[in-house]
Amino acid sequence: MSATIRIDNLNHWFNRSEPPVLQDIFVAVQAGQSLALVGESGCGKSTLLNMIAGMIRPTVGTIHIGQNRVLGPRPEWNIMFQHAALYPWLNVVDNVALGLEFAGVGKARRTTAMDMLDRVGLLDKARSRPRDLSGGQQQRVALARSLVMSPSVLLLDEPFSALDTFTRTDLQDEVLGIVAEQGISLVQVTHDLDEAIIMGDRIGVMERSPGRIHALVDNQMNGPRRPGMRGFAEMRDELLAAFGRARRNPSTPVRSTPTDPIELEPEYS
Repeated sequence: MSATIRIDNLNHWFNRSEPPVLQDIFVAVQAGQSLALVGESGCGKSTLLNMIAGMIRPTVGTIHIGQNRVLGPRPEWNIMFQHAALYPWLNVVDNVALGLEFAGVGKARRTTAMDMLDRVGLLDKARSRPRDLSGGQQQRVALARSLVMSPSVLLLDEPFSALDTFTRTDLQDEVLGIVAEQGISLVQVTHDLDEAIIMGDRIGVMERSPGRIHALVDNQMNGPRRPGMRGFAEMRDELLAAFGRARRNPSTPVRSTPTDPIELEPEYS
């Protein structure tokens, strides 16, 4: 089941004697929607993503997923990184099933993991070790591991950046298909404008020093989105223009709030 993500008045310092890493972040992702964050290196994109995942707490401000305030990681909020980070001593199916094991799922976890491997086209690699897989196959395993927990939120930190064009396109399609099928809310960090247009229903352009969301652009193109299709070049030009404005004239950060108010439950610890 998907969930709304809401970030309110987020500011963060790693060192109080230095400028904030992130400042005045107000943004919402509707349930089942995808948001792509783009910006220069060092603008705080990955830091923000890790905060949504609950791995870093903001100095100021709050993040809510659904009715819960984010104060730490939860199994229904999954994150994929640039590197698959598979356990080399486990075979593929055991890597995928590991989260289910931690969650206390019994014998059914292997069947569930095998079903997910079938979904990402790696059923024939279930008994293989990670070292026997290509980079693209390892990322498919990481994707299966993330999705086998039936997450409400999927967070992507440039997991396709090191892959060849054909493998990257296949995985983009795979993720978008599963996200749409399961109604998962998606937030992705990328340096690639084309990937942001392909993956994001909305695209946030971030400025740096401090990191803020300079512009939020709604993607009007229906999927599957491909370079060369009508409107794609215009969208890229719009994002490039927003980048230029962010670099030359940093402005008051944009605010995005949900269409409908969210009733929040008490915080958990």
